[in-house]
Amino acid sequence: MRLGVLDIGSNTVHLLLVDAHPGAQPVAYASHKRPLSLVKFLEDDGSINEKGQGELVDFVKEAWEFAGRHKAEDLLAFCTSAIREAANGDAVLARVQSEADVVLQELTGREEAAMTFFAVRRWYGWGAGTILDLDIGGGSFELAMGHDSLPAAATSVPLGAQRLTRDWLPEDPPTAKSIKDLRRYVRDTLKPVVKEFKDLGVPNLVAGTSKTFRSLARIAGAAPSGAGPYVRRVLTRTDLGLWAQRMSAMAASDRVHLPGVSEARARQLLAGALAAEAAMELFDIDELEICPWALREGLILRRLDQLVFEGPLEPPAHIGPIQSERQRAERMHPARSRV
Repeated sequence: MRLGVLDIGSNTVHLLLVDAHPGAQPVAYASHKRPLSLVKFLEDDGSINEKGQGELVDFVKEAWEFAGRHKAEDLLAFCTSAIREAANGDAVLARVQSEADVVLQELTGREEAAMTFFAVRRWYGWGAGTILDLDIGGGSFELAMGHDSLPAAATSVPLGAQRLTRDWLPEDPPTAKSIKDLRRYVRDTLKPVVKEFKDLGVPNLVAGTSKTFRSLARIAGAAPSGAGPYVRRVLTRTDLGLWAQRMSAMAASDRVHLPGVSEARARQLLAGALAAEAAMELFDIDELEICPWALREGLILRRLDQLVFEGPLEPPAHIGPIQSERQRAERMHPARSRV
């Protein structure tokens, strides 16, 4: 079957279509995304303004049509911290449902961390032992650890790369004082989380998920994405510290020329590097592996497990069969469609 996963993140809005069935590895079929940074549309009171809402609704409509054209059968639509933490998040969700006829499921930070961990476990298997996963998004930083399919501990902290850049690194390039203050804030935020996780023991494998970790590994010498998902990619604490220091003296226009760094993420990559470096230091991690699977894959795999263990069910509100534009019109405006 062909499944669609619509991910409304802080940095990008992304629809991924995969061909999958229970017991098989999901295979990417097509992708449609836009670098829509919802954080840039925040007002002083923390609400997403009209322009941001309009662009979001337009993309959700595009994504629905894209999924329909490519014969997707199910759509899982979800949002993370960008809408979860917006002052008018509920109103934004209601507007998307009203104007695009798509219900976005709002994931909590713990759910986001757990589903990402679930994907990492499936990628590495039981032989990996206890896994610690670190995932730095635009608005939040998720951490999860455990030795089962789902983590024994999962949490989310407000240390997303874009959020930290906006709040702590207003200058470009940043000042030494701004960087020092940010380092202190990140460490103070992570210390109680690390203490809680250390009670679970020492992980056998540490994984890094998200575009931030992939970009950091790439500039440190890891293979490019074109080499495929099965190439082992690692990020060492030594290399990370070196590149964090180098990027501290670079403007965003200079970081764009680093391998694997897009223009949209160039400015926030330093903040992501400082958060990653602090986490590796506090956990005493010398090296982590870059996992190609993350939140989207975790949600797909859980949906497939649902089909195996529970059988065909009425889909939840955020999951529904993809319909043609005519079918949607008939359902939404039955009188008009009969004219």
